[in-house]
Amino acid sequence: MLLINNLHLIRSNKIIFNNINIAASSGKIILIKGRNGSGKTTLIKTILNIIEPTNGEIFWLGKRTKTNIFKFYKDTTYIIDKSTSVNNLTVLENIYFWKNFSSSAVSHDSIYKLLEILELKEYLNKQVMYLSLGEIKKLELIRLIIEEKKLWIMDEPYNNLDTNSIEIFNQTFSDHLNKGGIILFSSHFQPNIIGLEVILVN
Repeated sequence: MLLINNLHLIRSNKIIFNNINIAASSGKIILIKGRNGSGKTTLIKTILNIIEPTNGEIFWLGKRTKTNIFKFYKDTTYIIDKSTSVNNLTVLENIYFWKNFSSSAVSHDSIYKLLEILELKEYLNKQVMYLSLGEIKKLELIRLIIEEKKLWIMDEPYNNLDTNSIEIFNQTFSDHLNKGGIILFSSHFQPNIIGLEVILVN
């Protein structure tokens, strides 16, 4: 369970966000929503302990993340709003880098099925630098699945996706929730996912 109590952040005497409270147990999905410059990305980085909050506490599985950061990171996959793929590697090379790095048990057959569903199979040997932004987003989705982490944290995952890709993302998120996963993400777009909770950042 992810528990965030009374999180505040002040920078240069400006309140970036305040009184953020989140309780996310297995099967929970939470959208952080707000206008450009409202502090969505900063809030995500604070939850990830990349930025130090002014006040408040963050817990993962009952323990403070600040003093148990390695366990928190071990259970978390973070997808930023930019590509985490290596541009001069091919789609397949990136996938197997993630697979080997995370010691993933996802089978080769499952990976190829994912590539087919996401319409990336024809780009297996293509370097990431030559993919479209939407194709790169779909490649990031494969990373989420391969790493098999309980907590998914994402910044603007729906950017540059077409309608069909949005449906695939929604189904993938629902599958993760049904397996007991937890999802926290920021977006301007509010997907149609059962149980979605929205937190507004002004």
